Amino acid sequence: MLHIVVCIKQVPDSREIRIDPKNNTLIRQGVPSIVNFYDLHGLEEALRIKDEQGAKVTVVTMGPPPAEKSLKECISLGADEAVLVTDRGFAGADTLATSYVVASTIAKVAETWGPVDMVFCGKQTLDGDTGQVGPGIACRLDLEQLTYVSKVVKVDEVNRKVTVQRLLEDGIEVVETQMPLLITALKELNKVRRASLPGMIRAARYKPTVWTTADFPGLEKAKIGLKGSPTIVSKTWVPEIKSVKSERVEGDSPEAIAEALGGKLWDAELPKRLGWTS
Repeated sequence: MLHIVVCIKQVPDSREIRIDPKNNTLIRQGVPSIVNFYDLHGLEEALRIKDEQGAKVTVVTMGPPPAEKSLKECISLGADEAVLVTDRGFAGADTLATSYVVASTIAKVAETWGPVDMVFCGKQTLDGDTGQVGPGIACRLDLEQLTYVSKVVKVDEVNRKVTVQRLLEDGIEVVETQMPLLITALKELNKVRRASLPGMIRAARYKPTVWTTADFPGLEKAKIGLKGSPTIVSKTWVPEIKSVKSERVEGDSPEAIAEALGGKLWDAELPKRLGWTS
């Protein structure tokens, strides 16, 4: 039976985020936390594979103790096990330190519950927005990686091959590779299910496995938390909101409106951009 690990992150709800006007930082106090949107699509795909051909699904996250709530949500959706990696020593981690700790966690999961065949991550997180952690995990664990996956076409457990569609800027790429592998999920991958009543009851009673730095004797302290985070944020700012002059284009038919709009664009923009003079 396949063993699938899903990496998730608890992030501030982007619909509730506010910016401190004095220091231009996120105001996190009082902002509800949710499971990162793209990570849920990774979880959903793992659960679909579980439903169709059988699999064990383990969810992992690194974060503060309240992140247990997000793990319980994943259990309610159908995940089998959940692991919370939490310690003050992990605080302040950038993507480099985060990928190191999460990769170490996946390796420990493999030792605890059996070899890992597939790893799912969201393509990026809503707060960091870098898209670096998934590929970083794959590099540290020496996994094949398939990024920006919009469809899992086939999972061949017998021949240990996976075929996917990757959404690129200039089209769709169909790729086949060997397990073990890591996939970063797009929202186009699937539609996330709702939790069932039995799932919610199980989640309410479930206690995630909690690991701290003491559970990773081989972890290099210089590679975790702030010490292991070479990323420096030199400046943050709120984009300036500029007023835009608008003009209404009217006509008796769509064709007439299009013709009028084209004429206005030609007269106002095109000559200037091409350096033409009237």
